[in-house]
Amino acid sequence: MALVVMCGQPCSGKSTAAIRLSEALQSASATGGDQRLAIRIIDESSLHLGRNQSYADMAAEKNLRGVLRSQVDRSLSKDSIVIVDSLNNIKGYRYELWCLARASGIRYCVVFCDTEVDQCREWNDKRREIGQLAYDTNIFEDLARRFERPDSRNRWDSPLFELFPSRDDSERTSTVIEEAVSYLTKKVDSKTRDVKVLQPTIATQTAVKTEANTLYEMDKATQEVINAIVEAQSSGFGATVDKVTIGPDLPSINIARAVGLPELRSLRRTFIKLAGQYSLSGPPPPTDSVSAKRMFIDYLNREFASS
Repeated sequence: MALVVMCGQPCSGKSTAAIRLSEALQSASATGGDQRLAIRIIDESSLHLGRNQSYADMAAEKNLRGVLRSQVDRSLSKDSIVIVDSLNNIKGYRYELWCLARASGIRYCVVFCDTEVDQCREWNDKRREIGQLAYDTNIFEDLARRFERPDSRNRWDSPLFELFPSRDDSERTSTVIEEAVSYLTKKVDSKTRDVKVLQPTIATQTAVKTEANTLYEMDKATQEVINAIVEAQSSGFGATVDKVTIGPDLPSINIARAVGLPELRSLRRTFIKLAGQYSLSGPPPPTDSVSAKRMFIDYLNREFASS
């Protein structure tokens, strides 16, 4: 249904805001009369990843983002709302998450906890003093320096809901959270203009999974058709062959002229390529020999008729 990307400096109040947003979404679904929403918060702790260990160096940070992205990809559906409660501090990474939402055909938004770095540093130090999870000083300073602020002009940062945890409590009744809940749960129809449901493209769609022998059957069937044409023309002793019959359940191949082997091979390659491209946006190519031959014969008849 939706992907929510939390964003902000370390210790900027993102986790509190994520919990309040989740509570508000649950409350909205309970009072709306519809089936209760399935809401999941994905963060480092839910994947048993420590903060300092995950950001100790670039390799560990890259691994963290990969694990989070994979978990998000597996969790997205048209019936749930996934909240990614992590720094999401790199704009390129937010773009990757946006692509996952687009591929799933769901809504997407960014919730930005806009907290000054000095306040974040103070909160981090206070957590360390009372024995709560906190960032090491050098890790905190490195993350704060590399933070890339979201910009609503970027499609992967839009729509952007901004919270200010240092000035206002991130309560589930806050105006910004209410606006986010409305955006995420509003019913969409042909007249809706203020809610955008991302639409997958061929580039983001998962290729249709076909049986393992599809390519083998397609290659074998088309080669058998080519061999039959070459054999029929060879047995004609120089005379033009008008029709070539492959089998009792298949149409005849209409040939009004002599067709050389190089041309037949070229037509075969083109057909296999077109069949693969068509399977990305339509039904998968045939997995049985007879259907593959019929498709190839129809293709050859169209090509021969137009030449």
